[in-house]
Amino acid sequence: MKKILFTHSYFLRFDPKQWITGKPYAPLGTLYAASFLKEHGYTVSFFDTMFVRSPEAIIAPIEKVEPEIFVIYDDGFNYLTKMCLQNMREAAFQMIRYAKDRGCTVIVSSSDSTDRFEMYLNAGADFILMGEAELSLLELTNALAKNGTDYFAIEGLAFKHDHAVVKTKARAVIKDLDSLPYPAWDLIDMEPYREMWLKHAGYFSLNMGTTRGCPFKCNWCAKPIYGNRYNSRSPTNVVNELKMLKEKFRFDHIWFCDDIFGLKPGWVKEFADLTEKEGLVFKFKMQGRVDLLLQENNIRDLKRAGCDNIWMGAESGSQKILDAMDKGTTVRQIYEATHLLKNCGIKPSFFIQFGYLTETKEDIEKTISMINELLPHEIGISVSYPLPGTVFFEKVKSQLVNKTNWNDSDELALMFSNTYQPAFYKQLHRYVHKSYRKHLAFENIKQLFAHPFRLNISRLKRALSAFYYLPASYIDKQKLSRLEKTAHGFTN
Repeated sequence: MKKILFTHSYFLRFDPKQWITGKPYAPLGTLYAASFLKEHGYTVSFFDTMFVRSPEAIIAPIEKVEPEIFVIYDDGFNYLTKMCLQNMREAAFQMIRYAKDRGCTVIVSSSDSTDRFEMYLNAGADFILMGEAELSLLELTNALAKNGTDYFAIEGLAFKHDHAVVKTKARAVIKDLDSLPYPAWDLIDMEPYREMWLKHAGYFSLNMGTTRGCPFKCNWCAKPIYGNRYNSRSPTNVVNELKMLKEKFRFDHIWFCDDIFGLKPGWVKEFADLTEKEGLVFKFKMQGRVDLLLQENNIRDLKRAGCDNIWMGAESGSQKILDAMDKGTTVRQIYEATHLLKNCGIKPSFFIQFGYLTETKEDIEKTISMINELLPHEIGISVSYPLPGTVFFEKVKSQLVNKTNWNDSDELALMFSNTYQPAFYKQLHRYVHKSYRKHLAFENIKQLFAHPFRLNISRLKRALSAFYYLPASYIDKQKLSRLEKTAHGFTN
């Protein structure tokens, strides 16, 4: 059996905002792939690039392990890798060169390489795994172990043959997720993750995936790895892994990194029943759709299981924009779900997206009003980011000439022409955050007067922050108004 060295191409230091935030998650997809090959008898090693300073760090483990096969396998569960950042692509290209210089066969699996397989092959990779890749990787490594040269029958591959790029038949996704082994948690050093989490958050969070794929068809959402099919692990399988992780790593918190958590009818109830039966006590955050949260007793069951925070794809406070996105939800549902979550003691958080096609000043104002009225626990603001494989990308791809990807997750560059120029949306991001914080401060002041006996240091600090955010938001609003006047007319 050939020796295999796994790594991934997400370097936390190359993403300044995330490095400062200091809440890293292990490369779950990478650990799944490594575990899968270990289960099939391969000698597997892993080098974690999360905290290293340079792609050159991969040279030492390559020379130590002397692998025949070098695999860059990115975490398809993490939205940061789905963003296909330029910094990480360049790092992947460097690692490909270092591995090729040392005689390795190089295999790559990522959202970016699936979308741009020719680019990665031209950078020196021997094979690109397209989409969900564990089965393709196993078949390919089996063929390489036998020194085979015929790869045309292996589904889900891209490679060069006679100087031409070949793409084989797409592979169907794995339906029985319980058949997969747990991620190779034994291969990763979790202490740097724990230390950074404790330093920046005061608790330790781990990531876990319970599903793969998303059946909904938001036309800006790229799904190069798991696609539109939705498959789920059983609640029993998930709870058993949670028990193992609790014993092994003593986590405080879980991020369920599914695109949609608990979509299968009855899944959340069974999961909550099992966590109670097993005496598992932990908090978790998840991603959910506002329409699904209003079904059955989902929110009550989530609370019973330990849910503390739900990130909802609110996106916009304008129904016109939600419809243009093919979101399939309504502004009214955002309001209903937010109120219901707060009443049940779960923190609602919003993903917000500005700059979608046809968005006007009125649409932007509706979104800001929704945020400041509902006051979610947290907001994550982005601007529309076209990625290959989406309807949205097809609409604007002719404009993506000089730039097609962000360098890091905080770049927030609008890469196509729209109602306003890119500088306006950068300033909008700053203003909305300060306006939101100002309204949160006023709400805390109101609560102090209404319930003076509930005063604590945290609430007092949030109330006093009004002295900063009131003038800061005013100044940012003036800057935004000036950019609006100079930028208006920059249209498609």
